[in-house]
Amino acid sequence: MKIVFSPCVVLVCAAFTLMTQLSAQADTFGGGTSNEFTVDFVSISQTNNTADTTGYGAVPYNYRVGRYEISQLQVTKATQIGMANVSAGAWTGSQPAADITWYEAAAFVNFLNTNSGKTAAYNLTFSNSQWTMAVWSSEQAWTAGGTNLYRNKDAFYFLPSENEWYKAAYFNPAGSNYFLYPTASSSVPTAVGGGTNAGTAVYDRAASVPSTVDSAGGLSPYGTTGQGGNVFEWNESAFGGANSSASDVRARRGGAWDSDGVSLRSSVRDGNVPTLEGNFIGFRVASVPEPSTYALLLMAGAGWLLWKRRKASL
Repeated sequence: MKIVFSPCVVLVCAAFTLMTQLSAQADTFGGGTSNEFTVDFVSISQTNNTADTTGYGAVPYNYRVGRYEISQLQVTKATQIGMANVSAGAWTGSQPAADITWYEAAAFVNFLNTNSGKTAAYNLTFSNSQWTMAVWSSEQAWTAGGTNLYRNKDAFYFLPSENEWYKAAYFNPAGSNYFLYPTASSSVPTAVGGGTNAGTAVYDRAASVPSTVDSAGGLSPYGTTGQGGNVFEWNESAFGGANSSASDVRARRGGAWDSDGVSLRSSVRDGNVPTLEGNFIGFRVASVPEPSTYALLLMAGAGWLLWKRRKASL
């Protein structure tokens, strides 16, 4: 017996596949050795969202952001497969990579790009035992959402801008509103030493060290972990917002295991010189959507149009 699937079934299957992919995305680096590692992402969509009352959070394009902070183990494995001059080392294993400057975080991101055959995000140079950066020309710069001279237009992986970070942490895609805390709530999170219970975060010295990156508190509406507490996270953006001078103070967000609850609030931002190191500051990675995501969206859209046309002809 020949089985024929209707366009409607195709649409449903495509949509189901798309949702499955969007809920669990992991990019792999290295290859076939004990040094291979993955970076897990969640998709951030709702491109028509407006900014919060703080002025942050509006991002007019789809992107992905790391589900977890980058761990020391990921930095160690990247070093073993060729990354150079990125030390970190405040913590171990699956705890967050810390004691890391903004430049070193950017160098890790550049390695993710070049290791997978893509264009480096940042115009970095390592000389005399230190990193420096030059801004890109306007022709080479990222222009989605406005010209960004820090980020290359062809970058696939990058540090999240302050708007990208803020949206992933506080925006509620179900209600198009913003929460005060990155735990899908406007109530102060419960301070814990680890775990993933809703409404919790690793802060206020509930533990004497940060948690592992996959056990750093309750989830944001998009499913990220640890955007509040554990360690502060470098944002790509200059604290002043212009991204026109490579030496400008960089924004950081989110609080740390040893900070108070105020640091976790959406209204609180901080900045530091990009050469700062500390065991309280790390980072996470962002990315453009995988091309296969667009393919699935097109397939779902084509199935829907075919179903509508067939239905209209009946």
